[in-house]
Order: sequence, then C-alpha cells, then structure tokens
Amino acid sequence: MYPVMTPVAFTKMHGLGNDFVVVDARHRPIEFGAVQARAIADRRTGVGCDQVIVIEPPVNGLADAFMRIRNADGGEVEACGNAARCIAGMIMREKRSGHAIIETVAGLLDAESADDDMVSVDMGRISFDWRDIPLSDPADTLHLDIEAGPLRDGVAVNIGNPHAVFFVDDSEAVPLEIFGPIVERNPLFPELTNVEAAEIVSNDRIRLRVWERGVGLTRACGTGACATVAAASRRGLIGRNAEVQLDGGLLRIEWLKDDHVLMTGPVAVSFTGTLDETLLALGAVGE
Repeated sequence: MYPVMTPVAFTKMHGLGNDFVVVDARHRPIEFGAVQARAIADRRTGVGCDQVIVIEPPVNGLADAFMRIRNADGGEVEACGNAARCIAGMIMREKRSGHAIIETVAGLLDAESADDDMVSVDMGRISFDWRDIPLSDPADTLHLDIEAGPLRDGVAVNIGNPHAVFFVDDSEAVPLEIFGPIVERNPLFPELTNVEAAEIVSNDRIRLRVWERGVGLTRACGTGACATVAAASRRGLIGRNAEVQLDGGLLRIEWLKDDHVLMTGPVAVSFTGTLDETLLALGAVGE
C-alpha cells in the first residue's frame, strides 16, 4: 500500500451533472478513508463532487475493473448509475472496445456503447422485496406507510441501493431539501435511503428530482431513475420504458422482462489534476 501522503492523480467526470472525482488505483494501490473522501468532495476547500470513485483491480475474473464508491459524506455505498456509465466509458476507451464489465459491491454491471456517444449499463435486477431494500420491518413496498409533507404513499425499491419513490403532481414544487432528509433517515430504512419526487408527464416520460443519501440534492441519479421507472410501471402509471428528465438532463430507462434495468445516458470528462498531499493527509485510511 502506498503512503497516504503520496500525491494522487485524478479525473473529474460527470453524468448529467452528477459529478465524480475518479482515482485509478489499479496499478498503484491506494484507499481513501471517510475523512479524506469528505475533504476531496468539499466544493469550497477540496475538488468538489457528489462521489469519490476509486477504480481497483477486479476480484471477479470476468470484470475489467472494480469500482468503489464513497458519497460526499464519506460513507461507502453499493451503487451509482451515473458513475458506472462514466467508468464504463473510460474503460471502453482504454480497451478500444464497445463493451466493458464493471464490478461493484452490488455485483457485475454490463456496459455497452450506444448511439450519440452514449453509454448503456445493465444495472442488474431490481427488487421490491422488503428484505432486499432493506426495511427494518415487513411492509408493503408498493405502498409505504410514510408521510413527509407532500411525500406520501411511496414505493420502496432496491437497484443495488435503496430508494423511496414518491409520485407527486409537481416535482418542482416539492421542497425536497426539507422533506428528503426526513425520509432518508426514517427508522424504516436501517441503511438510510435515496428519495425521489417523481412527476408523471406522459406514458413514457417522467420529471424527476432526487435527494441522494449521503449527498443531498443532486442534478442526476442513475439508480434513482431506474428505481422510479420500475416503481411507476409497477403502479400502472407508465409502461416499462421511459425517458427520465432530471435537473441535469435525460436518461433512457428500460425495465426488461427479466427484471434487469437498462440505463442509457451521456458521460463527460471535466478536467484532470493531482490531489495535494495536504488534502490526502486529512484523516486516516479506513475512517
């Protein structure tokens, strides 16, 4: 393991404004603790991002790389759809291939290049089972007994990470910065939850705003878009395919017959740089 004080190169990437500091640790092992991740993610004194992503050698021999994710609050999480597209795009460029397999804590993600320089990722099988979300007690995941202001009668979904999807008349009018944290920390969610305020625009279009667990309001959330389309389809509000309009732009979501969810959207590189050793020295690895 290299010492924490050694400067580390990074790439700043984003998917529809959901932004990441990406560190490649495949050839030079390094691990960020929670304190360091928070320092890097700070938008005033660090680089600034929603998540810090560390690319590591894969454990599964089928995968091209392992993607480790820390939210802006330093907590490690299982999945991030926009980050998966970004890392898949990076790996495909390296391989000069239209296909990549990304390993995460939640499992393997199969990715392919798509039209208009987009990337499609199979985000895996979605679940509505209360034990998979997970919930602290058995509950009807199609009609959650939770209420926070205009957020009522939600749907609990797991797509590698937990989500609580609420259907509203006007997503723009929901003060998600007030009620999102209340739902996020509801005792029903022992691992906390992401929170979606979804407005059905038509049979194949949704306007979505997301309060992301450990991050806050975010311009885009890929797993949130996947969870919302599946939840809306299960409620009979839309079909199984839809465009999801997030603050940062559009994602195309397909809920396949095998319950896997396919997400398609853009990726972008903003800039590259080096993390200063003073930033890396904050906190100990593993905190």
